[in-house]
Amino acid sequence: MKTRVWVVDNIVDKQQVYPQIREAVEWLRAGEVIAFPTETVYGLGADAANTAAVEKIFAAKGRPSDNPLIVHVASMAQAEAVAASIPPMAKTLMERFWPGPLTLVLPKRAKAVSERVTAGLPTVAVRMPDHPLALALIEASGLALAAPSANRSGRPSPTTAAHVLADLDGRIAGVIDGGPTGVGVESTVLDCSGGVPTILRPGGVTKEALIEAIGRVEEAAAVDDEAAPKAPGMKYTHYAPKAPLWIVAGPPAFLQRLVDESRAEGKTVGVLTTEENRDQYAADVVLPCGTRQALETVASRLYDTLRRFDETNVDLIYSEAFPEEGIGAAIMNRLRKAAGGRAISEQRK
Repeated sequence: MKTRVWVVDNIVDKQQVYPQIREAVEWLRAGEVIAFPTETVYGLGADAANTAAVEKIFAAKGRPSDNPLIVHVASMAQAEAVAASIPPMAKTLMERFWPGPLTLVLPKRAKAVSERVTAGLPTVAVRMPDHPLALALIEASGLALAAPSANRSGRPSPTTAAHVLADLDGRIAGVIDGGPTGVGVESTVLDCSGGVPTILRPGGVTKEALIEAIGRVEEAAAVDDEAAPKAPGMKYTHYAPKAPLWIVAGPPAFLQRLVDESRAEGKTVGVLTTEENRDQYAADVVLPCGTRQALETVASRLYDTLRRFDETNVDLIYSEAFPEEGIGAAIMNRLRKAAGGRAISEQRK
């Protein structure tokens, strides 16, 4: 399969956007899979009600079958069409954060989406992306789109069309190239299907912002190997570069000591750091990822930086740890998944 690429400016005027993505809309309606930009990462979209189309997402990504997909909508009417009910608290969140990087897990409406989308669970994850091209594509197609990140399963999520093509060229029908995404990490997933709202995956909307909007919010425990995940990103290793990644808690001098020890063993070592600390390290590859003074810049550049390490010959990567307040919680969640739990601190050395 030859993957088609449509280069489209991020034009807010829908009358200009629609003609440029008409072919992509036709392919979606025909059951094909199309990658498109959102404000978080690029998504891999297919008609959420078409099981054969959804199967193509799993095949292209190599995604585990028990990992549910997020349904992307462009209106409240579409959300109400896939959810059996929307609690008042969820409506408050929609009014506050939609369109935006917040996914809500709700009771699903029977037969509204494919069972493959929900992995057989009684809930459905729904969000409204804050990106003109994503909204235009959904509106023009008239479809609710099941759309995980547009990368091979386990790889760093794509924040550019080039990242999508690096993983999926020849495996999907097309890519709408709308330039780099903004937030850089995926949406926050909040379970609103019963009881206290629970964060299943931290993301672009912080826990602090959710608490301010609705009060009490809990965080989900880790999912074990036997349990079915209720949202993407809960169970499997994700976002991983090719070289093993270690998260290091401690000052730059401690991380440099680890670098020196590894290089003495003949290993080629990379360091993921920030602009403030980039000159603190003597390693084979040092890549800054945003600034500590503005952690949203780290979130925006994280996946791109992990992919840049793949372009080098490093044998392993040491990453600085980050504060876990605000967007830092999402950054550390993604790093832990990318590292497969590998971490070291000065106290435990």
